[in-house]
Amino acid sequence: MTLQSHPEPAVRPAAPVPDPTRPARPGRTALISAAAGILLAVLWSFELVDSVIGDTVADSLLGHDAKATAITGTAAGLLFAFVSGFAGTFTACNIAMVASLGPMSQAGASRVERSAATLRPLLRAVGLLALGMLPVSAGYGALGVLLGDRLPQLSTDTVGDVPVRLVQSSVVFGLIGLVLAYLGLAALGLLPDVFAARPARRVVLLGALVGGFLIGRPYPLFNKLFHWAVDTGNPAYGALAFVLQSLGNILVVSVLFALVVLVSRGRFLRWMAEPRRAAVVTGALLVALGVFTVVYWDLRVPAHFGVGWFPTMPYN
Repeated sequence: MTLQSHPEPAVRPAAPVPDPTRPARPGRTALISAAAGILLAVLWSFELVDSVIGDTVADSLLGHDAKATAITGTAAGLLFAFVSGFAGTFTACNIAMVASLGPMSQAGASRVERSAATLRPLLRAVGLLALGMLPVSAGYGALGVLLGDRLPQLSTDTVGDVPVRLVQSSVVFGLIGLVLAYLGLAALGLLPDVFAARPARRVVLLGALVGGFLIGRPYPLFNKLFHWAVDTGNPAYGALAFVLQSLGNILVVSVLFALVVLVSRGRFLRWMAEPRRAAVVTGALLVALGVFTVVYWDLRVPAHFGVGWFPTMPYN
């Protein structure tokens, strides 16, 4: 009698363990976010945000017609800088700063476990944004005064039908939008992320990009401020005015972030401390607003002057 040997059952390979820091469907998240950015660029009404909202806010806070009234004196100029920055919060040349909410929350969440005080991680997150933003704003303000009308941003010339200042805007915001989109894709795990273990540095870089908005901003009230700074001939005034402009730009987002953190008593930061959730929120915001910035400034704005084509809504 021979013993029959039974083959040993094949050992199934263990299922791969999902990365707890990587979103489950990063590609889908990126596509939805990009589509949202394109849709926002199509629907955007610059008349609403620039004139109806921006001018109304500036006129109300200053107590006079912000565009028509001349800036008289240093104090008036510095006040105008902050107010016009605040009034321009939701313009197309500043709305991308909303993308900083995700990274700020992530950076604050990284310290919330180590601090019983809600205020400390809150101040840290806002401080990191300012750390990147203020040197760029101050540096460009001083440089702008020194260069004056040699900057395309202050030129009245055109290239064909396109104002030279908008050529500068398209270049600057196109580059900033690409960086924002890259950071978003990296946060989702679709591209290498040098900030994976350094969320604080991501916020500092975003702050620098927000400061860089001034380098391309064509907003009429900012243009008026820029001319005033150049007319003073004082680089220190230019630096201070541009710093106040940037602080006005981020005031709403900073207050909104503070209210969410304080009203939730830190629960929002603890919610954002979960790595996968933080990656989705951070990545989605950065991709959506990065794509919006590129599409708006490099496709829609040139099409407005007959360069290329872009869909136009009836109210535009």
